Amino acid sequence: MKFRVERDALAEAVAWTAKSLPNRPSVPVLAGVMLRVTDGNLRVSGFDYEVSSQVTVEVQGDADGAALVSGRLLAEITKALPAKPVDIAAVGAHLELVCGSARFTLPTMPVEDYPALPEMPQSAGTVDAAAFATAVAQVAVAAGRDETLPMMTGVRVELSGDTLSMLATDRYRLALREIQWRPDDPEVSINALVPARTLNDTAKALGPLGGEVTLALAQGAAGEGMVGLAGGTRRTTSRLLDGANYPPVRSLFPATHNAEARVPVSTLIEVVKRVALVAERATPVLLSFSADGLVVEAGGSEEARASEAMEATFTGDPLTIGFNPQYLIDGLANLGSQTAMLSFVDAFKPAVISPAGEDGEVIPGYRYLIMPIRVSR
Repeated sequence: MKFRVERDALAEAVAWTAKSLPNRPSVPVLAGVMLRVTDGNLRVSGFDYEVSSQVTVEVQGDADGAALVSGRLLAEITKALPAKPVDIAAVGAHLELVCGSARFTLPTMPVEDYPALPEMPQSAGTVDAAAFATAVAQVAVAAGRDETLPMMTGVRVELSGDTLSMLATDRYRLALREIQWRPDDPEVSINALVPARTLNDTAKALGPLGGEVTLALAQGAAGEGMVGLAGGTRRTTSRLLDGANYPPVRSLFPATHNAEARVPVSTLIEVVKRVALVAERATPVLLSFSADGLVVEAGGSEEARASEAMEATFTGDPLTIGFNPQYLIDGLANLGSQTAMLSFVDAFKPAVISPAGEDGEVIPGYRYLIMPIRVSR
């Protein structure tokens, strides 16, 4: 194998692939990225039996072939190279990389020991890449991080006609986003539980490329289903999580509310961050709403306290409710609007945060539910 490639194209391709490699691979070859050159195209791929990543780059190919090298090491090297063309050649059991006056020799691993990448599942439809990336980010923030509860670490993707819905929850907050997409089958009705981290990383990388993302799904028995995402010259596949017993979380959204507030998003985020400086790890921030506006308070150890008042438009009986400050900030930061609508039933039931337009009306499509923390005053 021997080829020449532009430095930026190589660095991006390797970084994209290496990001999904396991930190502690079960076998050494899974820590590698496969470089395969055929007919003037370099295919960079990685696979850990759960997630596969692949990107194709045009190169000046002198000799077709393949080599398997450490993914993280190659990613660090390509990122640090000078902005000049890169010459790469497989020589014996090593890979030689030359860029300007920089030269690297890396050990290779046996290509024949590397597992074959899974095929892309059958396409289900396409969605605008930028809109998809934004929607995934809005939802993935609410997914759980506890690997002992794998169901909570996923994003539930619901395909129904031309509506693509995504939900995620860690039991303390719940995010729901609905967007339009273009299904291959107008009568489609499929649900799948996709690992949130893989979905978010992939959507974030495909979004800036523009164009469309192809969403592919293959249903199967528990642990055998697969999702595929493809955009431009990049593609990723991932095993689906077992979502057979995923709770009916949509029912958590209250049907009615007794009070609501409209607040400027950026101001509230800044106020919560300041006030939360005195709050200990499990201490909530208190939001007190009245006709006069909003007061945000927090208390910590050794009688450290903070409070700050800000403008807010509130309708309903005066209300004081406590929230985890980071969960509140996460919801506000992902609204995508300058004004937030907060809807309440009472101080002990979940509140819903929605984006609002300049006219104060709720913009449909995104809802972020957050559980309150009971406080004694």
